Amino acid sequence: MTVAAETRRAVRASPFLRDALRAGCVNYTAAARFLDLGDEEAVAAALRRYAEDLPDYERPATEGRVRVNMRSGLGPTDDPGEALLRVADTLLAPGTGDLTGITATGDGVDPRTLGYVLARLDAEGVAVGAAGATDGVLLVAVNRRDGPDAIRFVEDALG
Repeated sequence: MTVAAETRRAVRASPFLRDALRAGCVNYTAAARFLDLGDEEAVAAALRRYAEDLPDYERPATEGRVRVNMRSGLGPTDDPGEALLRVADTLLAPGTGDLTGITATGDGVDPRTLGYVLARLDAEGVAVGAAGATDGVLLVAVNRRDGPDAIRFVEDALG
């Protein structure tokens, strides 16, 4: 495998580095050191060439108005009709649980948007207990105490 091919594979395995390359905010030598693929100069050169081929970074864009809501008391349920989120055999619905659900609905809300929201919540130190998205809606479930902060972070991420 060539240095260029190995470098591209390693970058794809580290999505944060790919995003940083797309945003144009990478110290190529430090990135080459992080990837630890061998000759730092050759890897840094491969990173520069790869960055030129990548599309510019753009945060996910929603179209029009996005509504963000918070629902406290999410917990497990056996009633599929009440569930806001299903992951395998686990259903979460409003009730007596200790999670707060943050939902965002609107045009342009999709799984890519969810990835951006999850990264923002992680950066703010908010642990996510469950999450899901489809075209037009996303939901993240956080600890009840984190709910007020989480809704602000989600609104900011989508704003």
